[in-house]
Amino acid sequence: MTPEQNKTLVHRFIDAYNARDLDVFDDLVAPDYIDHTHHQQGREPFRQLFTLAFDAFPDWHEAIEDMIAEGDRVWVWVTATGTHTGEWNLFGVPLPPTGRKVIMSMVFIWRIADGRLAEGWEVDSEVDFLRAIGVLAYTEKGMAIFPEDEGD
Repeated sequence: MTPEQNKTLVHRFIDAYNARDLDVFDDLVAPDYIDHTHHQQGREPFRQLFTLAFDAFPDWHEAIEDMIAEGDRVWVWVTATGTHTGEWNLFGVPLPPTGRKVIMSMVFIWRIADGRLAEGWEVDSEVDFLRAIGVLAYTEKGMAIFPEDEGD
């Protein structure tokens, strides 16, 4: 596939994700998909992550800000937004809904093989995410350094 075809594939995947169309996994994700971020392999465990996210953040949406493709790789930067209205399992600990809004930048890197996502990496700030849902808070010193974030 050409880099442009790979970009189209990733765009289709993110559009399907935003539409909650998990049936698209069969067409767009390789059965032996490798998720380097969550240390798992297989299309079904990857699909399960999306199901859990939709339960905890039903309005989660990823807006594509930029996309670069070269060879068999696609880098995509998204702005993700969502509201924590369902239970989120954090490292095996259930976190009840907080009603808090999350806005974060994320970068995904995908390797494409045989017209499907074959491997993936995710780069984001887990600290910002955990702060947004109220799991982490700045210390007094942190609030002095970042005063505009005191209300979070």
